[in-house]
Amino acid sequence: MTFSAAIVAGEPSGDLLAARLLGGLRARDPEVRAMGIGGPAMARAGFEAWHPMDALSVFGYIDALRQAPRLIRTWRDTHRRTLAWRPDVFVGVDAPDFNLRLEEKLRAAGIPTVHFVGPSIWAWRFERIHQIRRAVSHMLVLFPFEVDLYREQGVPVTYVGHPLAELIPAQPDRLAARARLGLEPAGRILALMPGSRESEIRLLAPRFLQAAQILLSQDPDLQIIVPVVNAHRRAQFEAILAQHPVPGCRVMAALPEAGQGAAAARTDGLDTSAWPIAWHAMEAADAVLVASGTATLEAALFKRPLVISYVISPWMRRIMAWKSGQDAPSLPWVGLPNILEREFVVPELLQEAATPQALAEHTWTALTDANLAERITRRFTALHETLSRDTPGLAAQAILEASRGHA
Repeated sequence: MTFSAAIVAGEPSGDLLAARLLGGLRARDPEVRAMGIGGPAMARAGFEAWHPMDALSVFGYIDALRQAPRLIRTWRDTHRRTLAWRPDVFVGVDAPDFNLRLEEKLRAAGIPTVHFVGPSIWAWRFERIHQIRRAVSHMLVLFPFEVDLYREQGVPVTYVGHPLAELIPAQPDRLAARARLGLEPAGRILALMPGSRESEIRLLAPRFLQAAQILLSQDPDLQIIVPVVNAHRRAQFEAILAQHPVPGCRVMAALPEAGQGAAAARTDGLDTSAWPIAWHAMEAADAVLVASGTATLEAALFKRPLVISYVISPWMRRIMAWKSGQDAPSLPWVGLPNILEREFVVPELLQEAATPQALAEHTWTALTDANLAERITRRFTALHETLSRDTPGLAAQAILEASRGHA
């Protein structure tokens, strides 16, 4: 009998995770039938979408309130369709606000539920564990430290590794990346990455650019590159750049044409043509100044010294405190590399501490301290090995076992 799975993924990262998960399931059962909410990567893996992934895309609390009627309609329709279909398992990929409520209802109706990517309850809103315990038959986590947390709370859990560790090369090739981007092979290169959201760029880009101005006064030959996710963010960043000019700063949303052929013809055989532009920039750089988020883990997997920063408005800070019941995260770190290593391996400059001068000082050290670069390479190489697992295979096996167990 063909195995069936309802899957709901929100955001591009969830689409990629779910597509790899589908690949793991199809390796065990080529006739797997999967339907629900997903994006283009899932569609290429044979997924049938009831709703596009964009149906779950919201940006911040105000947008969530504005989109609430559409989200509610999508939730109700997905709940109705899943109950009528009664698949062997439901898999919620990230999107916890949407998926945990859905999983709770479906599990109560006798459908086994798997949640892929544990919510960061180790930092915010630990009380969510009670809903997770009711909603989730089995939790799949990306980080090894999460296993004990869920196990101690009575939630069946499997560590499946982080898919980024499979996709990012264990030994980055800085010179090849510079050639792809049309950059000078010699000299220092700094990647500035002030985030992918409008609010992040608005609050961080001016500070990052002022820090870059200080750095250029110390090294006039410093090359500065800024990868951006799309044309909208490029326009926003370039407007800020006009207010804080940085000579020679290169903003890029895609590989130049001359570098596209080289992307598919590396000496290590790795095809990088589908990489986001940020990965090319990080591989080319000597150091990275980056907004807190998944990009910090990506920079660590590229073995680059990095400086992490983040700033939110006072209004947003109050909203987050109200929603979470916390004034600050439960951990002393916000950057994923530091959270995983359980210490400040790389600096974090947050809120009032994120001054241009402080950012420049820490970034200069990241750019110029050879001993630091060597230590970072050793430390993050070990982290890469820890996170590198057969994520699709482990996730698929856990899902199949959960489907055969009790909901």
